[in-house]
Amino acid sequence: MASSLASNSSSASVDDRSVDTIVPLADLFRLLGDPTRLRIVLACLDERRAVGAIAEALGLSSSLVSHHLRLLRAARIVRAERQGKQVFYLAADRHISAMLAGMLEHVAEPAGDDSLEPS
Repeated sequence: MASSLASNSSSASVDDRSVDTIVPLADLFRLLGDPTRLRIVLACLDERRAVGAIAEALGLSSSLVSHHLRLLRAARIVRAERQGKQVFYLAADRHISAMLAGMLEHVAEPAGDDSLEPS
């Protein structure tokens, strides 16, 4: 299986990836490893939402949601759009949306479906 993974990987080998790339990537996954932050990002995945709407939907305080959104914005995981006095949050870009959609699909798959073939 390792050889099939190697043959399907991008042209850059693991050795070619610098610490300048690996460290920010690890930081991104560390941020998403917090269940509360992950729930917040998933709430913003398909539509833009205000802090109050996120807090209400997830049963969290607005101040806690705001704190996590600051961290997520700094990491470019979510972005903010101001409309009048209201600020709405959504996934920062298609990379974040695609990664999370893929991970959601992955965890929903039954164990043992290791196929590398696209579905």
